[in-house]
Amino acid sequence: MDPTEAELESFRRKWREEVSARVRGHGSASPGAGRAYEPHHDSRPKRAPPAGPSAPLSRTSKIDESDEIEPRTYHDLPNKEESLRLDRDRTHIEESNREPRSALEHYEKAVERETQGSLGDSVSLYRKAFKLDSSVHEKYKNKHFPPSSYAPKKPTNPNPPNTPTTIPSTAHHSLHGLPPSLNDLINDFAQLSIPQAEPPTDASPPPPCPIANIPGEVLSEIFFQTALLDLASFGRLAQVCRRFAYLVMTEERIWRRVATGSEIGFGAMHYRYNCDLYGRPLSYSLNEDDDSWRLKSLLDADESDMRPSPLLQPTPQYTSTLLQNKYAGSWRQMFRSRPRIRFNGCYISTVNYSRPGAASTSQLTWNSPVLIVTYYRYLRFYRDGTVISLQTPAEPQDVVHHLVKENVGTHSQAFPGLSAMKGALHGRWRITGPVRQMTPPSSPETSDDEDSVGTIAPDEPEGDVYVETESVVSKYMMKMQFGIANAGRGTRNSKLQWKGFWSYNKYSGDWGELVSKHDRAFTWSRVKSWT
Repeated sequence: MDPTEAELESFRRKWREEVSARVRGHGSASPGAGRAYEPHHDSRPKRAPPAGPSAPLSRTSKIDESDEIEPRTYHDLPNKEESLRLDRDRTHIEESNREPRSALEHYEKAVERETQGSLGDSVSLYRKAFKLDSSVHEKYKNKHFPPSSYAPKKPTNPNPPNTPTTIPSTAHHSLHGLPPSLNDLINDFAQLSIPQAEPPTDASPPPPCPIANIPGEVLSEIFFQTALLDLASFGRLAQVCRRFAYLVMTEERIWRRVATGSEIGFGAMHYRYNCDLYGRPLSYSLNEDDDSWRLKSLLDADESDMRPSPLLQPTPQYTSTLLQNKYAGSWRQMFRSRPRIRFNGCYISTVNYSRPGAASTSQLTWNSPVLIVTYYRYLRFYRDGTVISLQTPAEPQDVVHHLVKENVGTHSQAFPGLSAMKGALHGRWRITGPVRQMTPPSSPETSDDEDSVGTIAPDEPEGDVYVETESVVSKYMMKMQFGIANAGRGTRNSKLQWKGFWSYNKYSGDWGELVSKHDRAFTWSRVKSWT
């Protein structure tokens, strides 16, 4: 026999003996255990596995044990056995085609049809559902959106935790000023300087920052001019750095000029009409009987007894009292919260409603058509007391840039929105206020008695706007009353809510109230350019 064959036969015999001994040794522990393959013999010493996470097999066994102890709950998962059924699709189709019986089923079917775009079917199902049960929408809400699915809001305690409960909450923070936390945060920025930009690398010098070397007086003047040009840009300066945020929030000189100025502040507010419907100025003639000022039109009075129209402005005493008592001495808070009209944009009201359409007389239809009507109302206010009113189905992006006096009544077809201006109407506006606390500016013809100015109109609470416009019928004049409100938590004085709508007959002198359930509030929208 070849020596190589003898050596190989000896290796095979030793390997069989080793395998037999290993099988006999583990037979009692796992008698059914066997090997599906024969491992290759390795003469190298064996090493123990490193300490660490358990093997995947043991981890799987632990997961299975935990599942047996406490079963898991999987929300909104489909039933596995249901998905394996052959007639699952047929059952689903039968359920969807099944006619609803109860009011809730009709309502659910209507919601499904509405999401699919079948408005006619959905309206018909909604009607059937409300005929069966007038409160079916509450049941639908409780079934699909129960209150338990929303996390309850934790009540907040306005008092500090270490304060006795006998102290009222208004003693700890002002309702009109800044919150204490924000006030402390702004005060921490007082000693900060304008930071420089970081260098691009560790070995590079920091880039120059020229604005950091500008004196504070010059920087304040730059902010002052920025606020007069564009108040929104002045407010965005607070996002640059903490030093800028401190100057924007605390520069009372700037906020006082903005609040009392005639650009966008209360100096541009008209507390009485200063022009007629077409923008022609009005003057006030001196009444010799009671030495008071009477409002007359330039067309109805003699030029000899006419005086220039004085613009009513609040007295300094009234403004100072209002500032301290209502706005905590902050000109910024007064400008943001006191009712005023915005001039750097227009007010838009979007009206949507549906009405049933006429059924066809020539063919049989199962459902009557439903028409969805959408139109828009526009109001643009001017500083001179005039206003432009427009009602049109044209969308805002096509109209707002053409809301100028020169385009009123035009029939041009050059632009889509310009053709809608043929329906625009002239008008005038005024804002309510305490007229007795106001006086015209320095005018030699005016009386020194404040009550003489008060005879023009009685005192009115601030916050309402009256708009008078011409009508499409020449013998009528339209009058609207709005309340100035806030559209959201961030924007102030950006919403006009309807309070009244009337028509006036110029020939008979009769007033008629117009009631419309489809009117919606006006929301201010900024317009950067006009054409």
